[in-house]
Amino acid sequence: MAAASINLQTTDDPRDAIHRTVQALAEGKLVAVPSETVYGIACSALNERAVARLAELKQRSSEHPFTLAIKSSDDAQDYVPTLSPLAQRLARRCWPGPVTLVLDSTHADSLLGQLPASVREAVIPNGSVGLRVPAHDALLSILRLTAGPLVLTSANHGKQSDAVNAADVAKLFGDEIDLILDDGPSKFGQPSSVVRVGDSKLHLLRSGVITDQVLKRLASHLIVFVCTGNTCRSPMAEGLMRQRIAERLNCSINELEDHNVMVMSAGIAAMSGGRASAESVQLMKERGIDIEKHESQPLSERLVRFADLILTMTRGHREAIIAQWPDAAARTKVVCRDQSDVSDPIGGPIERYRRCAEQIDSQLANWIDEIDFASIPSIVRCDESKTEANNSGK
Repeated sequence: MAAASINLQTTDDPRDAIHRTVQALAEGKLVAVPSETVYGIACSALNERAVARLAELKQRSSEHPFTLAIKSSDDAQDYVPTLSPLAQRLARRCWPGPVTLVLDSTHADSLLGQLPASVREAVIPNGSVGLRVPAHDALLSILRLTAGPLVLTSANHGKQSDAVNAADVAKLFGDEIDLILDDGPSKFGQPSSVVRVGDSKLHLLRSGVITDQVLKRLASHLIVFVCTGNTCRSPMAEGLMRQRIAERLNCSINELEDHNVMVMSAGIAAMSGGRASAESVQLMKERGIDIEKHESQPLSERLVRFADLILTMTRGHREAIIAQWPDAAARTKVVCRDQSDVSDPIGGPIERYRRCAEQIDSQLANWIDEIDFASIPSIVRCDESKTEANNSGK
């Protein structure tokens, strides 16, 4: 008998469809689920019989472990308590999204230790685990309502093409699975990128939705300076910091991104596309720094989430950021170490701008000393036939 199917796009109550799927997973059933990459087959990681059935269905050995789907990047710390700063950065920037991170999982306090022994053998046989937070509303809703993570793999057999819609799943598996959750074609139609995170290197185990170039940017160290309008203080701070880091790395300012370092600026009340003030442009030009093409931008949720370090011109700016984005508190600092404010020179004479620039510049060396340039990663592309690139499926 063919697997039952629920169409999320035509059902009268999508919430009932989600609850039925959660119930099926709790009962140890195998469920085909949509994601933004391809369709996958999921089961509860707490049910060893279901995981064993999935391994048999996929003919997977412990040499090709399954991925665990979790509901948020915050949960990653529960499974990998020793999550490195680089891994934290990628989890913060890539999730929810089409990236599977392969991480060390040997810590004694990991929640992975609470999984049945046979499940641990299926997902962490070699001391590492593949984690993924999919960017699909229905699947995320299921994860939030499910006890524990889901074991997740692509809906295909061996080297067959990935299933990108419910019809593909039904054709490939028929009655071998219990339920198909249909939400139309997958957004990307190709699997997730799989990345092993080392201390200072990223090993690209499988190419997928995320290209090498995008991954490089996602792995870069990002510093963001914040003032009010993003036309005076923060553009000068951005330019000065770029210059100092380039000197430290012995490269040109234009080569910073090649060294995986990015410096940006924004304003908590900025308009998009404004130019830096004429006085700021003049002062930076005197120092060999070009900010003439600067365009102001408002501080956004994405920029806050991506930033490794946010340096504000005043205490008030920091308080405003933390009030809106509490999770960024540990990464948000006042640029002046003594917590004094950098006053806004706008509308004042050029000397006021000069004092402002000097005050900012006097603080930057201390912040540069806190950047661990040795840990800024390089990216290594691995031969997929010699790695666990296929461990994650989706």
